[in-house]
This record gives sequence, structure tokens and C-alpha cells, in this order.
Amino acid sequence: MSYVPIDLRGAALALLASLFWGVNPVALKIGLEDAPPLRLASIRFLIGGIVILGWAWISGRLVGLRIAREEWRPLIVLGLTLTAQIASMNIATTMTSAAHVAIILNLYAVHFVVLAHFLIPGDRLSLRRLCGVLIAYGGIALLFGREAGGAPTLVGDGIMFLSALLLAERTIYMARAVQTFDPVKILLAQAVIGGMLLFLMSLLFEPAATRWTTRLAGSIAFQGVIVAGFNFIVNLWLLKRYRPTALATFFLTQPLFGVVAAALFTGDALTLDLLIASAAVAAGIGLTSR
Repeated sequence: MSYVPIDLRGAALALLASLFWGVNPVALKIGLEDAPPLRLASIRFLIGGIVILGWAWISGRLVGLRIAREEWRPLIVLGLTLTAQIASMNIATTMTSAAHVAIILNLYAVHFVVLAHFLIPGDRLSLRRLCGVLIAYGGIALLFGREAGGAPTLVGDGIMFLSALLLAERTIYMARAVQTFDPVKILLAQAVIGGMLLFLMSLLFEPAATRWTTRLAGSIAFQGVIVAGFNFIVNLWLLKRYRPTALATFFLTQPLFGVVAAALFTGDALTLDLLIASAAVAAGIGLTSR
């Protein structure tokens, strides 16, 4: 596969996508004020699926699209893993702060490197990567250490840590699948499976009513159209054109964007612990992605 050197357009799109991913925990936290977590996730999948379907139709990618018998199993596994990851992320976000979500969830990039050492042949932990892992985990240990006395966010942060692990595992599985699968199949399968399962789970376990407010509409639009739609499409385009290591520098800004957005929109305090933890995760992502 031949890559081109990253140019101004690629850098701008990578930084914009990183900004949107970093701000997403804040949009999620705002949406959870008016809708229960599983229902909000199912609506996000619905909107994101419509955006992806529209993009695939306009670009002609739906022509001749068929799912072979041997493709069903990996697509279902991806859909189930994403469902578990999004459900746990939304539930955890109701129990912790947006700033903590932005830091701990983005730890998935470091989890990915650790898991890849055991699951992807030839993808070994170098000394540089190991240092990055230790720095990032040290930042998270700082957050959890401050909560050891029973802080109200401790359980939510623990669930978010597991959600980030699921995201890393799904990323590894998808990295293998994308070599032989049409990306449209992967995106649409995840949207359909995730949307249906989360909708059923919400019907069974979430009796609370949804308040249809302007605030909720903005949160849904951001999560569905921007994150689940635009960002996924842009990410595919970037990974096809530019070397992943060239994009890593832009993506490590995500926890920093998230912490600042949480301070601006949800009133989270910019404490020294948060700043150190977010910087540690960002540094860890930078070291492990090389």
C-alpha cells in the first residue's frame, strides 16, 4: 500500500476529527441529562447509520453490495463488541465526569498496543512503546489513586476503563477484518446490530422517559451526524491515504480537547490531576504509536 506525505488538507481533517472525538464525551454527558444511556446510544446508531448509508449511496458503494456466508460471523462479532463498548461507555458516563471520560476512554490507543503484542504476530512492544504504556497508565493510576477513598466517580471510571479495553479489542479485530472486508459492510453492520440491540435493551431496562429538548437534539446531532457519521467516513479516507504514524500526532490531542471542552461546557474543574493525567495519556499515545 502506497501512502502520500501528509499535506495541509490531511492535517486539517485529522485535527478536526480529533477535535470532534475529543469533544464527544462532553456531548454525550449533555445528552444524558435528558435521555437514559442505552436509549441515547440506540438513537446515535440510528442517525449515524443513516449518514453512512447516505454516503455509501451517493458514492456508489452500495452497488453490488452483498454479504457472503463466511462474512456474517465476523460482522456479528464486531457488532456485538461495539454494542457492549458503547453501552458500557454511556452507562459509565452517567457515573463520572466528562473530563474523566475524555481521559480514560482515549486510553484505548495504549490498550491497543498492549493487546496487539499478544494478538497480532510481529507487533511487538518495543522499549519506546513500553515507556509510553507506563506513562499513560501512570496518569490513570493518578486519577484512580485520588479516588481510592471512595470518590463518587470511582465506579464509573472503572467501567470506563473496561469500555476502553473493549474499544481496543474491537479495533484490533476490525484492523484484521478491514483487510478483506468492504468498509461499508463493517460500518453498516455495526450500525444495524448496535442500534437494534441497544433499542431492545432500552425497552427492557430503561423505564425512564426521554425529554425531547433542544439540548438533547444538539447532543444527538453531534454524536450521530458528526461522530458516528462524518468522523468514521473521514477516518477511513485518512487511513487509506496517509500513513497511520503520520496521523498519530494529531490524534493524541483528543484527551486534551476533551478536558478543555468539559471545563467549558459541563463545568468540570481543570485540576492539576486532570491536566497531568490527560498529558500522560497524550504522551503515551504519542510514544506507542511510533
